[in-house]
Amino acid sequence: MKKYIIAGLLVWMPLAVTVWVLMWVLGLMDGVFAWLLAAASALLPLSMQPALDELRRIPGLSVLVMVAGLLLTGMFVANVFGQWWLRQWDRLMGRIPIVKSIYSSVKQVSDTLFSSSGNAFREAVLVQYPRAGSWTIAFVTGRPGGEVAQRLGGAEFLSLYVPTTPNPTSGFFLMVPRGDVMPLQMSVDEALKYIISMGVVAPPVIAAPAAAPLPLRNRAG
Repeated sequence: MKKYIIAGLLVWMPLAVTVWVLMWVLGLMDGVFAWLLAAASALLPLSMQPALDELRRIPGLSVLVMVAGLLLTGMFVANVFGQWWLRQWDRLMGRIPIVKSIYSSVKQVSDTLFSSSGNAFREAVLVQYPRAGSWTIAFVTGRPGGEVAQRLGGAEFLSLYVPTTPNPTSGFFLMVPRGDVMPLQMSVDEALKYIISMGVVAPPVIAAPAAAPLPLRNRAG
């Protein structure tokens, strides 16, 4: 019975987790959409209340509205006027106490992770952590810059993010010499699956080339 229960659990657990994540995302979108409707009901005349109530009853409308909002926002900031407006918005948010610290930090991280010209999370490597002889998978996020690079001297260092298992959204930031890092041929997605599964889902073996230098692109400090 134990074997059959475990086999059934392995079949249903991925589906259950997938459904749970999708339901959480849909709930978040419904909450934002409900807030928008509440704000609209407070601004619009009472004659518009029946129409707003009908919008609340349409299933899936919140998803369409959120996707359309993201699409329109992206199209707006892609032009010259949108870029100017975005700079003014960032300047405004940077003047608000407390808010500016949170906003600027999140913006820097999001720009680094999602920028098409950036180098964050483009390569998976092996590094000895937390002690010599113990290896783990890390992701190259760039090179140390500023005062940190000056303090480290002339040696070439890499900035690494070491995710935790099974939750890769938390982890550790390391700066290690380039020679202590072993490049991997697996993709970032394959490395993440390997980490989340705690080593159960291993990526296919790829024959390593004779010389495998770390394919790190040049990036300004």
